[in-house]
Amino acid sequence: MIKYKFYYWGPLLFNTHIEKENLNKIKKLCKKNVKKSHITNLAGDIKHEYTINANSLNKIIMPYMQTFRHAYKQWYNNDLCEIEVSDAWVNYMQPGDYNPIHIHKNCEFSGVIYIDIPKKLHKEISEYKGTVEGPGTIVFLYGEDARHCQTMKTFVPVTGDFYMFPYMLRHAVNPHKSNCERVSIGVNFNRKGEK
Repeated sequence: MIKYKFYYWGPLLFNTHIEKENLNKIKKLCKKNVKKSHITNLAGDIKHEYTINANSLNKIIMPYMQTFRHAYKQWYNNDLCEIEVSDAWVNYMQPGDYNPIHIHKNCEFSGVIYIDIPKKLHKEISEYKGTVEGPGTIVFLYGEDARHCQTMKTFVPVTGDFYMFPYMLRHAVNPHKSNCERVSIGVNFNRKGEK
């Protein structure tokens, strides 16, 4: 057999699953509080976005961030210093809400944690007839679209999923029609001690 090599390329797109006990702790940080509205800071057309306590979230997800650092070492063959949550917010997506293609600024890494993905939304996704990404999915885009290039990854969110990625990885969320609320947390990370 002829020997060959192939090379990984592009940014690390990390995925893990938050254990139920920790997910319940995270849920307790999420509240619809108009005094903590985060709408003017974000790209999306989402009516209910509210800041949550970054330090409290940091304590809960620290073990997952250590796992991310391990994955980073495997992907880039380079060590990553300690990172921490710099800011976080909860998105309560209603029917018709969406997040256009965007990146996160003023951070080194970004992430999303899925708090509640209702069965109605999964049913809508399963019945979707389109050829590309469906309602309520998250789409990641890297590079220019061309033949023989992988430039897009689409995921159907599941309650407890946690994605982390470099801040400049473009991503978007498609609107859904079902009468339900899709709840997720957006997170930004910086090197420990940096703001």
